[in-house]
Amino acid sequence: TLQTNILTELKSWKLNWIQHHKLQMRQEKEKHAAHVKQLQNEMENLKELLHTYEISISRKDEVITNLTQALEKQKERVELMRKFTLWRVQHVKSKQEEYANSIADRHFRTALMKKVWAAWRSASEVRWKDKVARACQLRAEDVCVQLTKDYEAKIAELTATLEQRKAEILRLHSERDQYEDTMKKAFMRGVCALNLEAMTMFQSK
Repeated sequence: TLQTNILTELKSWKLNWIQHHKLQMRQEKEKHAAHVKQLQNEMENLKELLHTYEISISRKDEVITNLTQALEKQKERVELMRKFTLWRVQHVKSKQEEYANSIADRHFRTALMKKVWAAWRSASEVRWKDKVARACQLRAEDVCVQLTKDYEAKIAELTATLEQRKAEILRLHSERDQYEDTMKKAFMRGVCALNLEAMTMFQSK
């Protein structure tokens, strides 16, 4: 009958609608599960990337700390070298002044001895013979010549020592400049290497 056909049609339509609804629900569940899985994968990737960033930052901090400590040690060495150089220069200057004062004092005593000798010779010239006077004069001149030679040799020795000290000071300055330049280059190489490593990590990710 018509009513039976209508009921059958409605029942069939209802079953089809239920099947269609179940299919849509299953598709939505599959889409949701795929979306959740994709989000989980992205979260895992982000966790790995975050861990990589943490390791990179830790390495950078460690390198920066090491470089800072090395620079502080180098600064201390340069300061010690500067103080030592100043002390050496002052020491050489004090030695020069001491030796100059010693030579001046000896020269003064030699001149005084000559004056005393001249006075004694003029006072005793009447009593002593010309031969004894000439012998004494020759002896005094020999002593003066010998003293002059000794003083000149000592001056030459101290001059050579002073030149050696100056050369050593110049060498210390040169070594300090080279060491500072080496540390600057090493620091720049370290910074470039860190930047290159970070850039490589970013690009690979």
